[in-house]
Amino acid sequence: MAIGRFMLVLHTHMPYVLSHGKSPHGTDWLFEAAVECYLPLLDALDRMNQAGVKPRWTVNLTPILAEQLDDPSFQAGFEEYCEEKIRYAQQDKEHFEAAGELWMTGLSAMWVRLFTKALIQFKHQWGRSITGGFKSMHEDGLIELITCGATHGYFPLTSTDESIQAQVKLAVRSHEKRFGFKPRGIWLPECAYRPSYPWRAPAGDDAHVWDRKGVEQFLQENGIEYFFVDSHMIRGGEPLGTYWQKFPQLAELFQRSKQLFTPPEEFRSEYEHYLVPDGVTIFARDPQSTVKVWSGDVGYPGNEYYLEFHKQQYPGRHRYWRISADKADLGAKQPYDPWQAHELVGAHAQDFVGIVKSTLAQYRGQANREGTLVAMYDTELFGHWWWEGPEFLYELGMRMAQDPDIQMASGGDVVDQDPARHMIHLPEGSWGEGGYHSVWLNEDNHWTWEKLYPVQKRMRHMAQNFAKGPAKEIVEQAAREMLLAEASDWQFLISTWAARDYAEARFDDHIERFHRLSALAEAVHGGHTMTADEELFFQDCKEKDAPFPETIDLNDWAKLDYPLMPPQEAYRP
Repeated sequence: MAIGRFMLVLHTHMPYVLSHGKSPHGTDWLFEAAVECYLPLLDALDRMNQAGVKPRWTVNLTPILAEQLDDPSFQAGFEEYCEEKIRYAQQDKEHFEAAGELWMTGLSAMWVRLFTKALIQFKHQWGRSITGGFKSMHEDGLIELITCGATHGYFPLTSTDESIQAQVKLAVRSHEKRFGFKPRGIWLPECAYRPSYPWRAPAGDDAHVWDRKGVEQFLQENGIEYFFVDSHMIRGGEPLGTYWQKFPQLAELFQRSKQLFTPPEEFRSEYEHYLVPDGVTIFARDPQSTVKVWSGDVGYPGNEYYLEFHKQQYPGRHRYWRISADKADLGAKQPYDPWQAHELVGAHAQDFVGIVKSTLAQYRGQANREGTLVAMYDTELFGHWWWEGPEFLYELGMRMAQDPDIQMASGGDVVDQDPARHMIHLPEGSWGEGGYHSVWLNEDNHWTWEKLYPVQKRMRHMAQNFAKGPAKEIVEQAAREMLLAEASDWQFLISTWAARDYAEARFDDHIERFHRLSALAEAVHGGHTMTADEELFFQDCKEKDAPFPETIDLNDWAKLDYPLMPPQEAYRP
């Protein structure tokens, strides 16, 4: 008899980076993730399937990522990317041979084989459809596919309830169209949650205070049964840091939400699942095991024998060195030994199994019932940041399947087998640094919200007034531009200075296109006929920003299932 359940939850996401034949910057991120993370994950699942093992992982493919993976421009570009990587590896091989470096020559042949295998799997095993591969794994019972906000918008800071509603409704429609069933669970973007309370925008000059719907209300209305939060929200801890002292409106938000939340007197545990008032189940991330997989400093990925991420051989950017004892000195890196690394993967997987078992046993002794350890990670950790990560997951699944003390379960499995026994209220927060909104609203990215809030209000106005008639297609394209601007990735990249210029340019581009489309929609709705230049601009937008070609529904922004909205505000582009 099992002492508890293990739930692995993988969040698979990439913002909209397809270039459709234009500048490749950004698109390579998607190609890298496909070859280093998504295909290896499918390979690990396929190998387990052949062994009769069903790990029941919970896997989220965000709708905006799935749209890109299914785009013909990705499919053609990915094959070209793999072929180019093979050529670069062959050039490296010639270079190392000429230098008499036998070991490095062998490693270059490893890269040739790896990208050749990826190309074969993509074209022949999965029929150029990575999403189809995940669908087949769901149908075979190895995983449960769940969804996310359509373009990964940050729900708590979004200025209109209609925009949150659209993120959820579009996600559910897109998931059902692609995979053939409605999702039972959702990964909230950045695991960010906000309860219902009187709200005022933390950016801009809008002074309205009005009742907002709680995030769980949107989920319940769309048939979502469960979602995930960070452990500090289950336990009722307050966010860390003092950054909101610089943002009085955000401090006001925190105080408003805090008034509705009383720190729990009863014992709460991240190994228990709970209901929130609208009947949706919540699971919390386990902090004890997370660090062993997430951290490059004290976790498995930082082991000196694993592949070094930062040192690369140019121009092909293949990696030939291991992390080594001196992690900081790139010049001191030693050649990578894949056999040594493979031996470590099995040992680390077994160590992780032991951590899970001891944690679950401790909770069983404390609560006198089976608990659920929820391990939540970005999929891109496994393979991109931690090269050996997909093999770790394979070893983990195989070892847990052989251990009678652990039951592997998906979110839906737990909801069915062991319905939540207690209802609780959650505080506002996220899984970001400090536990609140500081990563997504700070001095560096505050301006993005000042630009986005008027756009979200304008979108509601257009959906209510221009959605029927000659301007409908223009309004739909404006909706796409706004959805892409709403991605939380842009604020994250600005805050962390990772590709900051790219993020700022992408955000501004979507905002500017929205304003031009908005003005055009109003003119066309009033009887204007588009000029040749206006038609050219409109077609360029449709080609450049093309997700959700058949699933946009302007009704999502026109009205709420349960209307709670402030007076109409003036539009100031």
